[in-house]
Amino acid sequence: MGRKTRGQVVDGILLLDKPAGISSNRALQRARGILNARKAGHTGSLDPFATGMLPLCFGQATRFSQYLLDAGKHYQATAQLGQATATGDPEGEVVKELAVPEISNQDLESALAGLRGQIAQCPPMYSALKHKGQRLYELARAGIEVERPSRSVTIHSLEATVLPGNQLSLAVHCSKGTYIRTLVEDLATALGTVAYTLTLRRCWVAPFEGLPMQTLQSLERDRPDIDLLPVDFAIQWMPKVNLDEDESRAALLGQRLKRRVEPMPENEDRSVRLYADDRFIGLGRAVPDGLAPYRMLPQSTTEP
Repeated sequence: MGRKTRGQVVDGILLLDKPAGISSNRALQRARGILNARKAGHTGSLDPFATGMLPLCFGQATRFSQYLLDAGKHYQATAQLGQATATGDPEGEVVKELAVPEISNQDLESALAGLRGQIAQCPPMYSALKHKGQRLYELARAGIEVERPSRSVTIHSLEATVLPGNQLSLAVHCSKGTYIRTLVEDLATALGTVAYTLTLRRCWVAPFEGLPMQTLQSLERDRPDIDLLPVDFAIQWMPKVNLDEDESRAALLGQRLKRRVEPMPENEDRSVRLYADDRFIGLGRAVPDGLAPYRMLPQSTTEP
């Protein structure tokens, strides 16, 4: 006898305003429970102490969540100068203290300028990256430190203002893979001191800039009337191709279409969005001799 599937079929994207004090996975599970959703996943973790936009994908939207992992992000952070913690955030013990020099506007701008554009970052030990199959934060908690290769990230914009109490307020627009805790530590080094990230808020994840977020409390309150973003919202940047009835039927069966896409898409894998009667049915890859469908949605899927 088969195991009974739990939850309801829920398809779409929810922009959750994650509260401080819980992990991204815990926030996901609470939202999933409120919606009684069968399948869900989040895109890009936030540290437990951090707040802000956490896009949650439900049902068929999970098929396209990888595109959100590559998206740019915008953060607001507060840096506490003069102290460094083991974790780079307020949850770790203070491991180093240094005097904070007087910081002029010129000093601050010079330090910021060196961290804009394409830079190399060494991931912190307290991160979810893996070393030989084990999470770095698990090794760190055991008192083990391993070498981590630096990786390239892009800081599209970085601004800061000095606050009372040896603090800085930062606004950061960055690429995927950027660790704000590391950025704060590198900025402090450039200023001649140490620091940790006192507060962190993710304001938005592309392409959701300016869109409203739901809190766990508002989900509980508005549960019957919650409108999710469509499954294809996160991939609106892909070219759109409308198929006729015969083409859509063949595409849903995984058959290559003779239809050519002109001009050829400029994205890396030449992906396009496929629609039948303006209903999103999956993705196709433009190839020289036609259109190869992939990641197709079940025909019974309906968008919210």
